[in-house]
Amino acid sequence: MTPALKIAGLAKRFGEKIAVDRVDLTVPQGSCYGLVGPNGAGKTTALSMAVGLLRPDEGRALVHGVDVWAEPLRARRLMGVLPDGLAMPERLTGRELLTYLGQLHHLSAEESDRRADELLAVMELDGSAERTLVVDYSTGMRKKIGLATALLHAPKLLVLDEPLEAVDPVSAATIKKILRRFVGHGGSVLISSHVMALVEELCDTVAVMARGRVVAEGPLDRVRGGRSLEETFVDLVGVTIGGEEGLSWLAS
Repeated sequence: MTPALKIAGLAKRFGEKIAVDRVDLTVPQGSCYGLVGPNGAGKTTALSMAVGLLRPDEGRALVHGVDVWAEPLRARRLMGVLPDGLAMPERLTGRELLTYLGQLHHLSAEESDRRADELLAVMELDGSAERTLVVDYSTGMRKKIGLATALLHAPKLLVLDEPLEAVDPVSAATIKKILRRFVGHGGSVLISSHVMALVEELCDTVAVMARGRVVAEGPLDRVRGGRSLEETFVDLVGVTIGGEEGLSWLAS
């Protein structure tokens, strides 16, 4: 079966710094795939190249067999993307944003309205929230409307960078339910996150990045080897847990 996403040899350098060092990843169809790593590991850079937001120095990214950089329009129709810190037209309401994007995706006015109705209801953004400008949305509301924009055109693959960062528990529960439903209906999800508990809860496959490279990849249970993902992660990335020394004045 053709992978939902195949990343082969992606590399990116900024000056003397190697941000991503020939990364290979394979996201199977119908899976929820977690990408974890410390700050500066290269996760966001790798995902930006994989979805066509940042041109790689080397390598390829294929979405259901379609080359993201050779056939960008065709590839992007297959993807829904939620970047970290997504910029949106903030002087539109949630409904206006969805119907506008629906037109960009060449949906009819009737179909755009129908999908907007359903997405706003499922994301619990209907009622007064749908008449609120995006600039006045809370962090949780922005994450939900961002996910709605990613789902609007019925993609086969979702690529989400920190989808639950700074999101309240109620909004987080809604987003997780939607992602499980998406995968249950045959979609595939790639989630980049610092939250190990989230990856363990949602993902069946995981990759660990450190210093621009993938240091482990495979089924979740195999990668964590009978321990928590956090314990395995700390060993794999080779970091030392601080906090044992210093700050004696806090105990006075």
